[in-house]
Amino acid sequence: MGAENWAGISSTIASLFFLYNMVKDHIPFQVSDYVAAVVHKVFSFFKPYVDITIQEYHGDGEYFKRDELYIAAQAYLSSTCSSRASKLKAELGEDSDTPLVTIDNNEGVPDSFRGVQVWWYACTESSNSQTFSFYPIQNKRKYYSLAFHKRHRNLIEGEYLKYILEQGRNVMLRRRKRRLFTNSPRNDWDGSVWSQVAFEHPATFDTVAMDPKKKSEIIDDLVTFREGKEYYKKIGKAWKRGYLLYGPPGTGKSSLIAAIANFMEYDVYDLELTAVKNNTDLRKIFIDTTGKSIIVIEDIDCSLDLTGNRKEKKKEKDHKKMLPDMEEKDESSKLTLSGLLNFIDGLWSACGGERIVIFTTNHLEKLDPALIRRGRMDMHIELSHCTFEAFKVLAKNYLGVDKHDLFDTIKTLLREVDISPADVAEGLMLKNSRNKDVGICLENLIRVIEVATEEANKKAKEELAAKQKEDKSKHKLSWKRRN
Repeated sequence: MGAENWAGISSTIASLFFLYNMVKDHIPFQVSDYVAAVVHKVFSFFKPYVDITIQEYHGDGEYFKRDELYIAAQAYLSSTCSSRASKLKAELGEDSDTPLVTIDNNEGVPDSFRGVQVWWYACTESSNSQTFSFYPIQNKRKYYSLAFHKRHRNLIEGEYLKYILEQGRNVMLRRRKRRLFTNSPRNDWDGSVWSQVAFEHPATFDTVAMDPKKKSEIIDDLVTFREGKEYYKKIGKAWKRGYLLYGPPGTGKSSLIAAIANFMEYDVYDLELTAVKNNTDLRKIFIDTTGKSIIVIEDIDCSLDLTGNRKEKKKEKDHKKMLPDMEEKDESSKLTLSGLLNFIDGLWSACGGERIVIFTTNHLEKLDPALIRRGRMDMHIELSHCTFEAFKVLAKNYLGVDKHDLFDTIKTLLREVDISPADVAEGLMLKNSRNKDVGICLENLIRVIEVATEEANKKAKEELAAKQKEDKSKHKLSWKRRN
């Protein structure tokens, strides 16, 4: 069929549509719906494309709110399609300190999904609504129009829009201001059980002083977890990971938590168990956390009575003369080990997904084995005293050097004494802003290590003398009993 014929058909169809609009009000209502359906089918035959509109706001009256799909589409277009646009605009979101650059109004960009071509258009329309609202939508309403061929309708509606929502959420999570939360015994004025501040801890895996091999193992485990959504679903486990950090004070447990949060780009929930009244409150607190977060319980051996001597305590309790109703009331008003275990890997642990739970302790031997078994605390990470490899990281961070003539002396000294990375870092700190000589700082560290060595030797001698005195006393007592 020639172009002349197509032009004639198009002109005829346009005339019919014009005629229908003129006479539709005079058509009996019994047949108007049927005529409208026929007209729509004819129009669809000659227009093979479908348009989906995504409004910026939805709701009625004064209760408008921004549509989540619109926000996700805006973030997706910013990260994927904005490079193809000639007109751009920049906006600063209320929960971000990074401008969002995306396509400007009345601009269109193409995109493809599984080989299917689609077109996005940023549109505005005037609004004559006089309804009072707190949202800025009275004059101009913004929306996205998504156009595609009608034969791909099932793919676009069933998969592409879900893909846009997921990808857009990921972009927003990466851009958002990350937060540090803490719980309190009393709810905030808005009903929230968490208070928050901006999370701005600068620690990274590059600055954490620990064995490089162990550091690499942790990073690999975190990457595997982050990319394991489908794997966890396949094996029937909640998408969470538990880490137990243990070691003497000053070995960098808090810095490692901050490094993990910065690496994963997660929020941090610092859970204070002593502020939780009972198991029910713990569940409420957990419900108010979000995915892509780290729940931290520091010094867990000091937070609750979680030591491993439950049998002995039960016997002591059985000997107490207490009325049954008093005993039941006492137990129901406390946070228990059982409640904490359900919080970690019970039914409630699957709510939200993509969470990391981190416990820290200075005394691993005091914790109940049920609390730290594999499956609850999946990875046990020992943070020991400062090694030479950890010292080199600190020297690079604090002094900006990779090698020095004094490194061999420090290496020898570190083999002879147990000293925490925190003490080594303090020894490397500049004591005078006008004197930034690397050698002076390293010499100061050597003196710190030597003092620590002397104190350790003195303590060891005192302990040995005390033990010898005790053994001598026991021997004398035993001799008296035999005679």
